[in-house]
Amino acid sequence: MRKQNLNAIFWSWLYPWKPQTMILVIMLITLPAWSYGKDTKPKSSINRLISISLAYQDRVADAALIVAIHKGFFEAEGLKLKKMRFSNGPACSEALLLGNADFGTMGDATAIIAAARGAPIKIIASHGGGERRHRIIVNKKSNVRIIADLEGKKLAIKKGTSTYGGLLIFAERHKLNLSKVHIIDMKPIDMVEAMLSGSVDAIVASEPTPSLIEFTSQGQELATLAGLGSNYPILLVVRSKFALKNPVGVHKVLKAIRKGAQYISENIDSSAEILSQVTGLPIKVAKKSMGYHYYRRGMDDKVIDSLKTTASFLMRQGVIDKIPDLAKVIDKGYLCKIE
Repeated sequence: MRKQNLNAIFWSWLYPWKPQTMILVIMLITLPAWSYGKDTKPKSSINRLISISLAYQDRVADAALIVAIHKGFFEAEGLKLKKMRFSNGPACSEALLLGNADFGTMGDATAIIAAARGAPIKIIASHGGGERRHRIIVNKKSNVRIIADLEGKKLAIKKGTSTYGGLLIFAERHKLNLSKVHIIDMKPIDMVEAMLSGSVDAIVASEPTPSLIEFTSQGQELATLAGLGSNYPILLVVRSKFALKNPVGVHKVLKAIRKGAQYISENIDSSAEILSQVTGLPIKVAKKSMGYHYYRRGMDDKVIDSLKTTASFLMRQGVIDKIPDLAKVIDKGYLCKIE
């Protein structure tokens, strides 16, 4: 009885209104229920960021990543990025293998050594490289004038890097007996000071270290590690477990890197300024150093051939016990799905 009275009161109250007003009231009454049926997902699940951790290098070879980070391209792809910056590839590899990073950048030799040791990784792309990016710089005060003069001298190099792999091939090609060279395992970040102090006669390193030493007027180029069958690709490596669980995250990382490489090709001057800000290099040195590189994301036959050449040589030199199955280690599938 009470319910009938309430209905009567409601309709008697509504009756004097115009039809348009009645429609509006009904819409307002039913709107909440209609809206709930339209989208029942909680707001927190919409546009959710994918968290990734990236170990990269403060080297000019990693410019595509450095620019992508600086310009916010990773965030634009919906990624929440944890950055870990190192001065060499082996350090990035270690962060990856210890599970501290999901992605890591490194040269060909470093990636091959990790794969040969059974590391659960996938090489999914190259984002740069350069046949002339590794150079031998000698102290101007030394009497090193030709390659053979390196015998008996102190030569600084970071072992386990693509530079080291290139030096091994270079020495074989030029008949340089490395057993007669005093090789010092040194991080690139320490090489400039070592050259300035005279504690080494020469260094072998990737850019920007050679250009930076030349900038100090303390060193000069003896040779590059070009012409040895490798373009020394810089590789993007991912933990296999992460890639399997987060293919969308992998795709987004690759897209961000492509944007970084594209930005460099269209804005070389501002890219050099970004590198200068991030690395502390003089802009002049950054731009010169970038000239020894190419920047593009991909995994073409030339990159794969370089990996095969380096793997075979490392095996021959006894650096690795076996050649990894590159057909399994290299996974081009992630690239193929976004191109």
